[in-house]
Amino acid sequence: MNSEYVLSKNLQEAIKVAEITKRPLLIKGEPGTGKTLLAHYYAQEKGIPLYEWNVKSTTVAKDGLYFYDALTRLNDSRFENDSNRNVNNINDYIRFEPMGMAFASDESCALLIDEIDKADIEFPNDLLAELDKMEFTILETGQKVKAKQRPFVFITSNNEKELPDAFLRRCVFHYIEFPNWEMMKNIVEVHHPGIDRDLLKRSLDLFYRIREMDLRKRPSTSELIDWINVLVHEGARVDASTIPFIGSLLKNEEDLEKIR
Repeated sequence: MNSEYVLSKNLQEAIKVAEITKRPLLIKGEPGTGKTLLAHYYAQEKGIPLYEWNVKSTTVAKDGLYFYDALTRLNDSRFENDSNRNVNNINDYIRFEPMGMAFASDESCALLIDEIDKADIEFPNDLLAELDKMEFTILETGQKVKAKQRPFVFITSNNEKELPDAFLRRCVFHYIEFPNWEMMKNIVEVHHPGIDRDLLKRSLDLFYRIREMDLRKRPSTSELIDWINVLVHEGARVDASTIPFIGSLLKNEEDLEKIR
């Protein structure tokens, strides 16, 4: 995998299992542990395009497949149409969305369904048929779109909701554990090669002490990387009594008060 992403042995094995079984890889873990980045680095390493579907609370399954722009078609039929669209051709008003684009791709690709647990509880089950058969039908035209090459599918979850059993059975599962001190050291060194040894040790020791505190939001890996980036840029010193640029790590006033 890409040298900028540090994978555990278990995560490498999960990716291999998903590649062999051709099942979606469901990645869980607390925010900031690199779930979304994994898909980007995988696509970069493989040299394939990545289609990214960011799920929201209002998302329904069809949103990731295609969009029929009925309003534009209506306006084109009522007013002079300066575009190249043919109002009598519905296909001119169909736009593929990320999952649809992945299915329609002529080349190998990856698909990221990001934060699937943000949507309604039935949302994952509504995707089962498409993920199993790798095809869908455009209702307005009856056209069936079937994947020419099965995309590698990443699905991320922040564990905000339980996912249905029927959906889980169709996935390869991996939980990204929060990195221990040694692995975090490797992650930081990837982003900051040649970092001062003393600064690295002091900042990591302090970071893990902060995470052990009773905080509303414990700082994540991404926040640590940002914090160290600022420390290196500013040549700042870190010790038990000095925590410069603490706003890079803690993101609410209650936690800041506990540190101070």
